[in-house]
Amino acid sequence: MTTETPRWFTSSYSENGGQCVEVATNLAAPHGIVPVRDSKNVSGPALTVPAAAFTAFVTGIKSGELQHP
Repeated sequence: MTTETPRWFTSSYSENGGQCVEVATNLAAPHGIVPVRDSKNVSGPALTVPAAAFTAFVTGIKSGELQHP
C-alpha cells in the first residue's frame, strides 16, 4: 500500500458553526477506505470506514432511508 495524504473536506451543507465531520474520499479508490474525523479536533483520531459501507451510508441518507425520527 502506498502512503497518501488524506485530502479532508466537509460537506457544502455544513454551515452549522463548526459541528461537522470531515471525510477524505481520495483514499476510497486506491485503498478502499474513507477516513472520517471530527472537524473540531483535526489532530485527533480518524475513523476508517470501508468505502462500500460509506457509499451505502450516503446513499441511505440521500434516499431518505436513514432519516432522523
